[in-house]
Amino acid sequence: MTSSAESALPTPDALDASAPSSLARPARRGSRTWQQFARHGGAVAGAALLTLIVIVAVCAGWWYPGDPLRIVATPEIWPLEQWQYPLGTDALGRDIAAMLAHGARATLAIGLVASVAATVIGVSIGAVAAWWGGWIDEVLMRFTELFQIVPNVVFVLTVVAILGPRIENTVIAVALVSWPAIARLTRAECLSFKSREFVQACRTVGLSSWRIALREVLPNALPPVLVMGTLVVAGAILYESVVSFLGLGDPNIASWGRQIGEGRTLIRSSWYLCAEPGIAIMLAVLALNLVGDGLNDALNPTLRKR
Repeated sequence: MTSSAESALPTPDALDASAPSSLARPARRGSRTWQQFARHGGAVAGAALLTLIVIVAVCAGWWYPGDPLRIVATPEIWPLEQWQYPLGTDALGRDIAAMLAHGARATLAIGLVASVAATVIGVSIGAVAAWWGGWIDEVLMRFTELFQIVPNVVFVLTVVAILGPRIENTVIAVALVSWPAIARLTRAECLSFKSREFVQACRTVGLSSWRIALREVLPNALPPVLVMGTLVVAGAILYESVVSFLGLGDPNIASWGRQIGEGRTLIRSSWYLCAEPGIAIMLAVLALNLVGDGLNDALNPTLRKR
């Protein structure tokens, strides 16, 4: 006969019912999240702008085949002066439109790869620190603080200067300065869920700590991390622009920051050389920030209720 203590244990169905709605009804929550995101006019505009930038980056090789850094015309043709070069040419006679299109590919690749790497590192360290706590938490958080002592821009420039001017080294440098913020955010979110009722129920029915952490706690802690990921991509674009502007970027690829750096000496006579890549950087960062704001409103329960 089953004892009263055993009968009081929650069943798997009851455990699922006690879990947050993000686990019990993922499809329904996904629909609500999309509806909330669609109500955010700025987020929709940002998503449309970001989609346009991605299309330009993907189609750059078809629209402008060959090396975008090759000389194709006379120097300093102004925008709309010749239809073959709608955005003009730079001081060496290179097509600015081709460099912007290929630069979008390199810039987005650096941002996405650096964001994914920073997210994986940050989530792993933050989740382990929060879940196991104690001396593990202390060691990991002090290790995280080591990467926050030096200002981010100085850190990125130092790493790239040491490793060399290659696109892979820029990705490594950006990921190294981006993961500490994600680790701290993940730790805070996991700590908030660690003492919830559904976690206690999982322990009561005998689920292992690894299963509770990976299948119950971590999925609920990820929404704010996803929002942070969009900001990391935007930050990576700015870091890459700074590195290229100072001449530490990969000289074999087209870069928006490098275009600004090369055109700054002619800014008084041919201001468009700096203005066009500067506008591209501004639009890309603005689009990512708008998408991040929309995701924050859609995934944040408090804002969603409002």
